[in-house]
Amino acid sequence: MKLFDLTQPIGVSTPPWPTFKPFEMKYFKRLATERVNAQLISTPNHIGTHLDGERHFWTAGRDMASIPLETLYGDAVIVDLSDEVGDYDIYTSKMIEDRVEVKENDILIINTGYHKYSWDQPTADEERYFMKHPGPNYEFVEWIIKKKLKWIGVDCGAADHPMNTVCRVLRPDLAQEAEKHLGKPLDDIFTHPKARQMMHVILFPHGIIHAENLGGEIDKLSNRRCKVGFFPWKGIDMEASIGRCVAFVEDL
Repeated sequence: MKLFDLTQPIGVSTPPWPTFKPFEMKYFKRLATERVNAQLISTPNHIGTHLDGERHFWTAGRDMASIPLETLYGDAVIVDLSDEVGDYDIYTSKMIEDRVEVKENDILIINTGYHKYSWDQPTADEERYFMKHPGPNYEFVEWIIKKKLKWIGVDCGAADHPMNTVCRVLRPDLAQEAEKHLGKPLDDIFTHPKARQMMHVILFPHGIIHAENLGGEIDKLSNRRCKVGFFPWKGIDMEASIGRCVAFVEDL
């Protein structure tokens, strides 16, 4: 079995989700004086590769410590849509199923191609990474529920379309750009009354959570089945967690 790391590295240069505080790290002991190196870290949970838990958008939801390992690990399919979607595009369940077979209780990892704009890449573009990546519409949420997926992972800033999040308010200039690209007002695109941040608000009460900011070796596993595990902190009362995402492949 070969392991593939789907994790974006994290450090003080890692940009947090817009409006969130940055990652901070400092030494409070040094080898020369205390004979040991030790550090303090202050960070939001939604930075770098992380898993959004139910409690992030649902107060009655499970915390990170309550998610069983059987949910975090299992059969997965990694689909590469990077040649089909670009800035502000809407991806659909049909695009997924045209390329891979998605089974009930699968983990679904979506490669939009936008990990190439992550802060750690030579083509880094923070604005494009967070504000312009592709995303789904309400049809996608209904399909996920019907498929009873375990969880979803994306290689960009959010599982929701950026213009269906606070990014639309933060950057009205880009909202206008998105409308021009999509050919209609955003209110006509995200028309469902429950569409607002639907990948969070609608799916979490169904127990279907997601990982964001995936990257690493994701391009090596395009359109194939494997095992995937996400390993967050076992955090009591944590609504999300930074973690490591790994693909386990037997037949390469």
